[in-house]
Amino acid sequence: MTIENTFDLTGKKALVTGGNSGIGLGIARGLARSGAAVAILGRRAERNKRAVEELGEIQPGCRAYMVDLADVDGIPEVYDRIDVEMGGIDILVNNAGIQHRGRADEIAVEDFERVMRVNTTAPYVLSQAFARSRMAHGREGSIIMIASLMSEASRPTTSPYTASKGAIRQLVRALAVDWAPFGIRVNGIGPGYIDTEMTGPLIENPEFDAWVKKRTPLGRWGLPEDFIGPAVFLASEASAFVTGQILYVDGGWLATF
Repeated sequence: MTIENTFDLTGKKALVTGGNSGIGLGIARGLARSGAAVAILGRRAERNKRAVEELGEIQPGCRAYMVDLADVDGIPEVYDRIDVEMGGIDILVNNAGIQHRGRADEIAVEDFERVMRVNTTAPYVLSQAFARSRMAHGREGSIIMIASLMSEASRPTTSPYTASKGAIRQLVRALAVDWAPFGIRVNGIGPGYIDTEMTGPLIENPEFDAWVKKRTPLGRWGLPEDFIGPAVFLASEASAFVTGQILYVDGGWLATF
């Protein structure tokens, strides 16, 4: 097998939550360019339409589904339908996430629970559905969780998000251990500060923008395209002996202080 073949995803099917914009779309592009047919989940129909049209120009067989992952109870049925329509999902990327800011003593419990439900419980339930399907068919697979710098540290007003991403870090390890005997690998990618629509207001703040660039050893904000290589690596045979790990794509953020 050549080095190029180890990264080849031809014939594979991938599901990317939050795949209609930002990091999720960047990952979806990378998987499609490596040969995978990609299904994306998103809550906004127009964004889904634009994203799947773009992905379809890269790789035939891409699809979009409008799903609200806050409806955790409905996830297994939705997953099973996508799994059948795609002809089996080989790669699951749990990327979708939400944020709710506020000082910890001022955040309502229901707001905390919604962040946990979308950012942690939904990936858990999706991963369960994926693993059950792969096991039933005797097939291996790869799960990629999107963690965060907040999996390791925190900033003021981010307690729900920090809790959810800390849980993702440990969930990567727990699921990797449980499902390794079935050939299902579970890894994570931890973004640093990335230039997306969600971080737009931060980038537009001159002081914060300067702080990020000074604090990041590589001296810039990350881009969605920076996740193509890491995602393809973790989804492909190139990482066949890698599981339970988180690859931080942060420009060196966690390496310094």
